[in-house]
Amino acid sequence: MNQEVTDFINGVKQPWQLDICNRLRQLVHDSIPDVQERIQYGKPHFLKNGKYAAVITTAKGWVTFTVFNAAGLEVPEGVFEPGKPERLTAKLLEGKPVNYELFADLLKQASAEL
Repeated sequence: MNQEVTDFINGVKQPWQLDICNRLRQLVHDSIPDVQERIQYGKPHFLKNGKYAAVITTAKGWVTFTVFNAAGLEVPEGVFEPGKPERLTAKLLEGKPVNYELFADLLKQASAEL
């Protein structure tokens, strides 16, 4: 694991955001063998074979989690923000359940061909 990513996550002020960031980071590592991580554009990015697989972003009231290479994946309605079909972005809010199992499944599918 990359120390810069660790420092970024440890710098998150809200305990609920810190928990989500740590769980998402571990989920990425568990879901994508040989994933690499780095800080890019001020956020933790996760790469497989040099290609983007996922990114975690924090803001004052939420955490966003983006899965790349997602075009063609079947996803449930209402979980992800509208946007480009090759990216799935979920806005995670305090007190709302996070479907980590869904994210893990989508990550595995999306990164399989990277």
